[in-house]
Order: sequence, then C-alpha cells, then structure tokens
Amino acid sequence: MPVKDKTRQLEVTAGNLRNNHLYVNKHLDFFPADVIGTPRKNGNGDHRVEIVLDGLNTCVKTDIGSDRRTGKSRGFIRERASIGKFYAHHQIKAGSVVTLERLSERKYRLSAPANGESNGRPKAAEFFAGIGLVRLALERQGWDVVFANDICEDKAQMYQTNWPSDDHLVVEDIHKLKAKDIPDCDLFTASFPCNDLSIAGRWEGLSGKESSAFWGLTSLLENLKDRAPRLVLLENVVGFLMSRGGQDFEQALLELNRLGYTADAVILNAQRWVPQSRARLFVIAQRDEGGERNTLAQESDARSEALCKFIFANQHIRWNIRSLPRLPKPQKQLTDILEDLPDNDKHWWNQERTDYFMSQLSNRHREQADRMIRGRSYSYATAFRRVRYGKSMAELRTDGIAGCLRTPRGGSGRQILFKAGRGKYRVRLLTARECARLQGVPDSFKIEVSLNQALFGFGDAVCVPAVEWLIEKYVGSLTR
Repeated sequence: MPVKDKTRQLEVTAGNLRNNHLYVNKHLDFFPADVIGTPRKNGNGDHRVEIVLDGLNTCVKTDIGSDRRTGKSRGFIRERASIGKFYAHHQIKAGSVVTLERLSERKYRLSAPANGESNGRPKAAEFFAGIGLVRLALERQGWDVVFANDICEDKAQMYQTNWPSDDHLVVEDIHKLKAKDIPDCDLFTASFPCNDLSIAGRWEGLSGKESSAFWGLTSLLENLKDRAPRLVLLENVVGFLMSRGGQDFEQALLELNRLGYTADAVILNAQRWVPQSRARLFVIAQRDEGGERNTLAQESDARSEALCKFIFANQHIRWNIRSLPRLPKPQKQLTDILEDLPDNDKHWWNQERTDYFMSQLSNRHREQADRMIRGRSYSYATAFRRVRYGKSMAELRTDGIAGCLRTPRGGSGRQILFKAGRGKYRVRLLTARECARLQGVPDSFKIEVSLNQALFGFGDAVCVPAVEWLIEKYVGSLTR
C-alpha cells in the first residue's frame, strides 16, 4: 500500500445524502491503484475492494467509478445503494464524519460516528407509528427517532422490515405505556386513529373506541412532567376540525393548553407533492414560554376559510399562529407513479370481472370511459366503488390525480385503475408499490406483505413529503 495510516475521516455532505454518495476524492491514495476506474477482471482475479458496513453486518465489493466519456475518476464509491442503507441505518446527517478503516490490502470497514453520537440531531418519539412514514420524513430532515409505538402487529411487521436493527418500536396499547419508559425527546408525533372523527367513520369523536387513544397520549405528556417534549405534532383527517360541531377539536386543543402548550394548525393536501388528493389537519403545539403570541390566522393555501373561522371563534384557546411560506405547486400526475405492467400481468382483471366493473359505471362515467377507449393513446383514471341509491356504483376520476388512499374495509377502500385507449381497456387494483409512491415513499422501502396488508399500512399512513415540508418549514426552526 502507498500509505501507512490505517484510517481516514470522511465528512458527509448534503449532496452525499441525496445521492447516496461517499466521496473519496482526497483519499485515492488509500486504495490500490487498480480499484480506481472501471473494474477489471482477468486471470488474476477481481480488481475491487471489500467494505464492511458497520452496523449492517454487510460486506460489499466495490470500486471507484470513472466517467465514461473522460475516463477520469468520479471520486465516489460505486455501491451507492449500500451506502444509502448505511446512511439510513445510522441516521447520518450532513456534516457527520464517518471513518474508513483499512483492515488489509483489499478490505476496509466503514463506521459511523463513535459512541452513538447523535451529532446534535433533535430527537423524536412517534406514537401511532404505523408503518413508519413519519419516521421516514423525520430522518430525511436530520432527526433521530428514539422511540416508536403502535398497537397493530401487521403495521409493526412492515415497520420492522424496514428498520430491522433497532428496538425502538413498542407494539402495545398506548394506554399501557409508562412515562418512565419514554426517552427524553424534543418532539412527540401522533397520527392517532381517525375512525371516530372522519366523515366515513362513526362520528363518536374523542370518546369513541378508536380516537379516544388521543387521551393515552395526553396522559403520557402529563406523567412526564418536566421531561415532556418541547413540541407535539398531531396529524388527523380534516373531519377532526368539524367533529361534533368542532367540540372535539376545541377539547383537544384546550387539553394541550392545560398541559402547558400553545397551539397552531394547518391543513396540507398531499396533492401538492404527489398525485393523491389527501387533505390532512396538522396541529403544532409548542411549550408555552410566555412572550408575545399571534392569535389570529389569515386564510392561505395552508389555512382554509373553515380553519381560520374556527381560530377566530375560539379565542379562549391559547393560540400561537405562525406565518408560513406558500405551498409548492402540484407537479406530479398519476402516470408518474404507475408501474409499467404488461397486458398479461396477473394484476389485470379477467374479462368477466372487467365487464362487471364497466356495468357499475353510471351513464356519465360510462361516457367518460368510452371517450378514453376511443383515444389515440392510452390514458388512465382511478375509481372507487360507492353506494348510490342503495346500489354499488363505480365512479371514475380522470384529472390525473388519485383519490385518497383508504384502508380496505369490506373491499370498498381498494382503489381501482382504469387504462384505456386505441379501442381497448384494462382494469386492475393499484399495486402496493403504486400506493407507496402515492404517499411519497421511495422504492427502496421494502414491501414484503400481502396486498391487503400493504393497503392497510399505506391507507392509514402519512404523505412523507408533506410531513417533510412541515418539519423543514415550521417544526425544525423551533428546535434551533
């Protein structure tokens, strides 16, 4: 080897995290010369090095790639997928320093910051964690999730598949959790059940069997006393705002006030980031430290007229309304998330099932379908089955946006894809991967469960980029 030192320190940049790069430009002398550039195999063996990824029990073979046009070294380790997993596993953020250790001439070890350092990252606990999409958003914004809880074994299975090496997830009823078992955090997140708050639910409010889990969260906050987090982020359906004439929303915010928090609220529709119509109400509660507070809200793309009216009409609630930048303009269409499945793929329905679907279309929706079928190129629509006048009907949505993902209870929550053009048409359900993409989930997220289980997981989850935006533009600034 040309150098005698056994280790090198490499700083991870924001660009590295975005692209799963590990730049070694300044450390090319740390590797055998034949590793740099296009890998070459000959009678003497494979001209690559092995890198042990600490914490993953993984050893990858790789080289340092070169530009195809110029032949010059591109300066980063080629095995980007594995590097990305290493970053995600150790929750590496921009500015972190990782260690590359030479074990032998062609074997190295990549290690995260020693002694479990968090690099000053803020810490969060996620309640009603589901399949972990809030965690995914937080980690992308440089947070450590140090505790997670959900009662559902099926969702926990998907969570643990994607974060197999940590033991933060506790599968238990939130009412049975003990404050002493919750680590110190800057933020609690809670996407508590919407079943009793949504238009499609039972309208039993916060006293209902499912949505009363909210009181399990507030009980923990009270029992934590001076260890309670500085911030609490709630997420639920917009129906929470209207449940029992607004009484449930008022009751929840007054309870947060009683526990020492001021409140703010915004409504974000996933359609701003992904091709899914999914409006959700977010409450941002921060510890009341006195000082001047803004108690009135102006109507904007993040605060609807109904929300502003509620804030104005409930000035007995301790509000702390903050201004926000404009939401991004929608850019993605349904076709951006679809899998390219051949006509003989098993997901497409047979002719009998397809004909039954077509028979469920009303005259208006059948006319839309016929226009699509006559089209010169293929176009796509989504559909849900709904009960109209006591009859099951299928209704098309043709604006390039999927309807809101739901949990598939009784079959009606399964979203259907209609493909038509050139005189032909095909019908199938959206795949699990397509549902994941509608929630802004990268394809690296593992889905190793049945379609029904996956649909339950994604139907109850959050839109990842929407939560990311809220963390970046609002919540994160309160921890600095």
